[in-house]
Amino acid sequence: MNPVIDFFQGLAAHVPDLLQPFIIAAAGAVPFIEGELSSIIGVWAGMNPIVAGIAGAIGNFICVTVIVLFGARARRAVVTRKAEKRELAAVGAGVSVGAGTAAEAPPADGTAGDTVAEDDLGEEGKPESKGRIKFKRFLTRFGVPGASLLGPLAIPTQITSTILVGAGVKTSWILLWQGIAIIAWTTLTTLIATGALTLLAG
Repeated sequence: MNPVIDFFQGLAAHVPDLLQPFIIAAAGAVPFIEGELSSIIGVWAGMNPIVAGIAGAIGNFICVTVIVLFGARARRAVVTRKAEKRELAAVGAGVSVGAGTAAEAPPADGTAGDTVAEDDLGEEGKPESKGRIKFKRFLTRFGVPGASLLGPLAIPTQITSTILVGAGVKTSWILLWQGIAIIAWTTLTTLIATGALTLLAG
C-alpha cells in the first residue's frame, strides 16, 4: 500500500474520535488520495461512513478551491500583462488594439469556455502525461461538466482544476462541477468501502 495512505490510516485509527474527521479532511487534500480514498481510509479506521465521506469531500474541495482561486488570479495577471504589452507596442506603431485585447478576456458567463479545443490547452515544448491528455480529450468531447465527472479516472481534481483555470473557464463554473464530481466519487467509494467492510465483518 502507498506509504502516505498507510500514514493517514494509522493516524486516523489512533487519534481521538473528535480529531479523526480533521485527519481524513487533510488526507482528502492530498493529490491521488482526495475525497475518494480518504473516505475509505476513514471507514476502515472505524469512523462513521457519513462522517468519513463528508470530511474527505470537504478536504478535497477546500484544496481545489484554493488552487482555482489562486490559479485564476495568476491567469488574470498574465493576461493583463500581455494585453498591456500589446497595447504599448500597438500605440508605438499607431495601431488600435481594441479587438486584440478582448480576445484574451476570460469568459463572461458560466458556460463560456465550457468546451475547449485541445490546441488551446497544450503547453508548448513540454511532454504531457497520459492522464492530462485523457482529461483534455474528455474536456474537448464533453465540456466542463463531463470532464469534471470523468476527470478522476485520469488525474486528480487538483490537476484537472489547474487545467480548467488555464483554459479560461470561469471559476464559479469550475468549482460547481468539481464540487459535484467530488461529492459523487466520494459517495461512491464510501458506499463501496462500507459494503466491503460489512461483508468482511459478516
